[in-house]
Amino acid sequence: MPPRPEPRPLADLLAEVGLTEAEYARLCAALGRAPNYVELGMVGAMWSEHCSYKSSRVYLRRLPTQGPRVLQGPGENAGAVEFGDGLAVVFKVESHNHPSAVEPFEGAATGVGGILRDVFTMGARPVALLDSLHFGPPHEPRNRYLLDGVVAGIAHYGNCMGVPTVAGEVHFAPGYSANPLVNAMCVGLVPRERLVRARASGVGNPVLLVGAATGRDGIHGATFASAELDARSEERRPAVQVGNPFLEKLLLEACLELLATGDVVAMQDLGAAGLTSSSAEIAGRGGCGITLDVRQVTRREAGMTPYEVMLSESQERMLVVVPAGSEARAEAVFARWGLHTDRVGVITADGLLRVCDGAEVVAELPVRLLTDEAPRYERPSAPPPPPAPLDLDAVPVLDPTVALAALLASPNVGSRAPIYTQYDHTVQGNTVIPPGRADAAVLRVAGSTKGLAVTIDSAARYATLDPRRGAALAVAEAARNLSCVGALPLAITDCLNLANPERPEVTWALAETVEGLREACVAFAIPVISGNVSLYNEGVGSAIPPTAVVGMVGEVPEVTRAVDAGFKAAGDVVLLLGSPQGTLAGSEYLRVAVPERPELALAGEAPTLDLAYEARLQALVRDLVQQGRVRAAHDCSEGGLAVAVAECAILGGLGFAAEPGWRAALGDVDGGTRLDLLLFGEGPSRVVVECAPEAVPAVRAAAAAAGVAVTELGRVGGTRLVWPDAIDLDLAEATARWSTALDAP
Repeated sequence: MPPRPEPRPLADLLAEVGLTEAEYARLCAALGRAPNYVELGMVGAMWSEHCSYKSSRVYLRRLPTQGPRVLQGPGENAGAVEFGDGLAVVFKVESHNHPSAVEPFEGAATGVGGILRDVFTMGARPVALLDSLHFGPPHEPRNRYLLDGVVAGIAHYGNCMGVPTVAGEVHFAPGYSANPLVNAMCVGLVPRERLVRARASGVGNPVLLVGAATGRDGIHGATFASAELDARSEERRPAVQVGNPFLEKLLLEACLELLATGDVVAMQDLGAAGLTSSSAEIAGRGGCGITLDVRQVTRREAGMTPYEVMLSESQERMLVVVPAGSEARAEAVFARWGLHTDRVGVITADGLLRVCDGAEVVAELPVRLLTDEAPRYERPSAPPPPPAPLDLDAVPVLDPTVALAALLASPNVGSRAPIYTQYDHTVQGNTVIPPGRADAAVLRVAGSTKGLAVTIDSAARYATLDPRRGAALAVAEAARNLSCVGALPLAITDCLNLANPERPEVTWALAETVEGLREACVAFAIPVISGNVSLYNEGVGSAIPPTAVVGMVGEVPEVTRAVDAGFKAAGDVVLLLGSPQGTLAGSEYLRVAVPERPELALAGEAPTLDLAYEARLQALVRDLVQQGRVRAAHDCSEGGLAVAVAECAILGGLGFAAEPGWRAALGDVDGGTRLDLLLFGEGPSRVVVECAPEAVPAVRAAAAAAGVAVTELGRVGGTRLVWPDAIDLDLAEATARWSTALDAP
């Protein structure tokens, strides 16, 4: 047996496991004794912010989680909704922010591996990956290093697994320089009757540990993810896991094969806190106990202690509960895929998580103490000072042609091809609309005429001005993006990324963020079925803005009618559906127009959102796409109207000429409105569509019936982007600027 660690001061032990003195006192009171070293480590991991959601659960319970299509809401590895044709869609988003900040390749790669396991442990075959990435300005060397490493890690893991990465977003702002955000989403499909839950049952049923051997990588990973990054964070590289996607591919196929046999009671992947969390969660959901023998765990390093085995976050591992007597059949399935299986435990009725090292009991804790009885905090909350008013007099009105060219070359607007071309989006052969072509990706579904649409979005620029409105705008944009390809939104998964909740203004932002999500989800009747909260996202002297990332899936009633954003035919009419004008507050234009005054981009009020109007617009766009009345549709977002039209032209290889009276059509009757506001203002409820001339009357009639404004902008054709008396830009130049926006400096 390995030697026990030398006695250490209690303060040092608590710092190691991430517990406060008050939490330690609470633990001792609950146990009626002091915990031993193994127990202390287990509780520290399970009571960490990453595992227990101790600062956010009080708010998360306000989110709507029910709906007619919801098959599984929050509380499992992933959520699931009814897709039809006997299928369920399983999906979730998770963060891997802190690991990616200190080891970008492995941090991002293992984030992808973890979210894949969350989905296939539910019995679903992963069919798509998405990612939401936020970095500091890419011209700064460290940010470029992080960007390149993260993208390479995502590509490596997804490509090796044979799961297409089909959609995503990347956003750059100074607030992410010290702490980037790497949020990964996975979507899977499963026959409805084969959906699996991670709820252990059956006293005496054996517990198997399958997959990779256990090493020392990732120990205290959950604790690391629940603390601020600081000058010593680079020393935490051992807390970053190392992935093996080839092994995970074998694990995926073996698990799905075993699930098909019916010889599975429950299945749980080993993610944060490793064997501790997986065993506690699988027993806790089932209301039972579990006894483990760490001596039975295959290890890849000599001399590992029970403490290290229980807290290791080695990747590509799965905990499986099978019916007693079926162990040999399960082991045969895993052996056929080249995987070893350890019989590490048994389900009990006593409600305890008991850890043995051979005959010696080294830890014994109530399961509920680790899960349901973890601390819950209602931390002090207070709003920060409101943003300063936006002084537009301090913003020069740039020459619109120059401004459009500059915006197209902005890293926040330009082509993401340097990123998504590293991903294999064609593997599995189901990608109908690939990344870069539309506001959402669309996949065909075997055995169905319907399509599956997926997107992931955030609105951090607006959340900086107003967290509640920013979160609602993120939901609206995700739903609008699905609507632009003709998809009905079904449900969302969210990842709420914020700074240190021990500061009152951050807790206030957390509460406001959840309220914004709730308001929008209720208005659109879209339930939240899974998600993640990532707190303590800040480095030395810098905290991220509140960033609600929203992943959403939708149903395309007829996949062959889905449209992308590229213009299709010269002579077609370009219409704006929805609000004629936007706002400059929080816009990308402010960053381009006055780069020497970054404070202006953080001033003013976030765009207002009329939820009822937005819902009508989205329904209108979906109907028009499915009726075949529009040939292209594109949401107006970063850069505003002129950028949205330019992107449609670039994607279609066809120019655009606005009507001579375009200013009046947008509401500038007397010519007194700023050109930059008309052309580059941003805001919700705005979609650019292309339709054949003969379809215009029907589109206008449908919009009138829906109570949605229609503005005729101009015609498709030529080789230039022309807005009379404002913009005249060669399409080839626009394309070149847009295409090279993310090139290394």
